[in-house]
Amino acid sequence: MNGAGVGGDGLVGQTVVVVGGSAGIGLETARQVRAAGGEVILVGRDPERLRKAADELDPVGTAAFDANDLDRLEEFFRDLPGTVDHVLVTAGGPVYTPLADLDVATAGRHFAERLALVLAVGKYGRDKVRPGGTLLFIGGTGGRRPAPGMSVMSAMTAALPALVANLALELAPIRANVIAAGFVDTPLSASLLGDGLEARRAELRATLPIGRVVGPADVAALALHLMTNEALTGATYDIDGGQQLLPH
Repeated sequence: MNGAGVGGDGLVGQTVVVVGGSAGIGLETARQVRAAGGEVILVGRDPERLRKAADELDPVGTAAFDANDLDRLEEFFRDLPGTVDHVLVTAGGPVYTPLADLDVATAGRHFAERLALVLAVGKYGRDKVRPGGTLLFIGGTGGRRPAPGMSVMSAMTAALPALVANLALELAPIRANVIAAGFVDTPLSASLLGDGLEARRAELRATLPIGRVVGPADVAALALHLMTNEALTGATYDIDGGQQLLPH
């Protein structure tokens, strides 16, 4: 599973571990990796969704477990049969809860789990990712604007880039970066918005500078660029179609 360096071959001969690879951004990134000539190892919580993704993508390996089970995550990295080139982590979802309705213990667990997952991928993956390879984490941009119900999200949005920048120094020459996405039209977004999904899509088409909604393929294309451009580390790359440029 050792990878070649960057060049005209893109991801040919390289292997990418996708944590959260059975749906949404993770699944689309895995598709683009395969289309670019790379191999994938898929990790997901839902065995049935993982099986369907595997039927489509013919990965070199799969593992069905919750990435927040850090003992299982350590075991997964330890048992990889060789080195890999890149690890993409898409696991985890947003929390939007007004302070009055917030369960503090639940919020604390969510915050701790998200940060612990990043630290665990860095610690357990450091001996399995080749020099010059990438640890890539999906974050968000929405928490940069204070608003009711955004306390946990704002804290996560601020913490992730700082944590990953430090990982880039400690893990060098392995690289570490964050993709900070705005609204992305994924099944997760659909489940969060429910009946409001179409209205949100229409609003974004009418207001975003790009004139359309950002989709998983857009984020996946950025992920592949960060994997193959070995000059990039310790940074956060926004992809939101210009959403942050809009007035409150």
